Formats: sequence, C-alpha cells, structure tokens
Amino acid sequence: MNRVSSKVMLGYEINCKEVETLKKIGAAGFVLLDVREPWEVETAKIEGSLHIPMGDIPSRAHQELDPDSHIVTVCHHGVRSMSVAMWLREQGFENVQSMRGGIDAWSEAVDPEVPQY
Repeated sequence: MNRVSSKVMLGYEINCKEVETLKKIGAAGFVLLDVREPWEVETAKIEGSLHIPMGDIPSRAHQELDPDSHIVTVCHHGVRSMSVAMWLREQGFENVQSMRGGIDAWSEAVDPEVPQY
C-alpha cells in the first residue's frame, strides 16, 4: 500500500522575485543559503543570507541546516546552487530549491544596489 506524503515536493528552481517575496513576508523556516566563495560574498551579497561555501556543505549541512526548513540556495549564476540543492535533497532535505540566475539575476530584477561581477 502506497502512502502519500503530506509534504509538497517543491520544484528544483525558484525565481528571484519569489525569493524576494519569501524574504519580505518573513516566511517561517525560510533560509537563503549562499554557496559562493568568501571573496564573492565580500563582492556582493543578499542581506540575511547564510553563507556556507559549496565545498563546505558536506561537512556543515547536517549541523547548521534544519532538514524541515525551506532552503533556497544561491550562487553567482545558478549552476553551483543547483548542484548543492540536488545534493541536499539526496541527503534528505526535501524542501530545497535553487534560485534561478543566481545573485546576478537578483541584482538585475530585485536590487540593483547589489554589484554584478
């Protein structure tokens, strides 16, 4: 007998306008996870994001992230963040998405004060 999960499986990607809405409303359990390198975060960042570089995710994810949170990963253009989102889902973090276009798209569509590099 198959059981239907009460959790909704989210799509792998979310656009930056949707992320902006989640930030503005203070969505419960929402985490914006920046997986870029430290020098990139020094260059440009989204306020309120949690920074864990991609290379540190395997050693830090289970200690620093709640598997029940809605986690949105972000990088420069959306490639590394998608890899991290897929890995986190494989580890049991079900509500993980990657922000399409990365911080570059955020700078264009949401906050032009965030530098592009």
